Amino acid sequence: MLVDLRPKGVTGKATEHELEKALMTCNKNGVPFDTAPFTITSGVRLGTPAGTTRGFGEAEFQQIGHWIADVVSSMNGGDEADPIVVAAVAAQVRELTHRFPIYG
Repeated sequence: MLVDLRPKGVTGKATEHELEKALMTCNKNGVPFDTAPFTITSGVRLGTPAGTTRGFGEAEFQQIGHWIADVVSSMNGGDEADPIVVAAVAAQVRELTHRFPIYG
């Protein structure tokens, strides 16, 4: 899925970096009519294979969506997320991934 971050006032590059700190992987990606340089971008690309491989269901993906929104919202239009939010999300991501190991 391609997410346009322009309404939040953050860049794809910054979002990719902050979500990585929160233990979630995405890729910065251009969006239609993007005016940002390709090295920065105005969007991110999110995928599901890592979660489906672990056996995540609808509830887990909804929670991941909330965590992504929490991190992006805490960026407040800047390049860095609130470190308290990032740490809290990372702890919850660790707990989720321990419940759904890649190799059983």
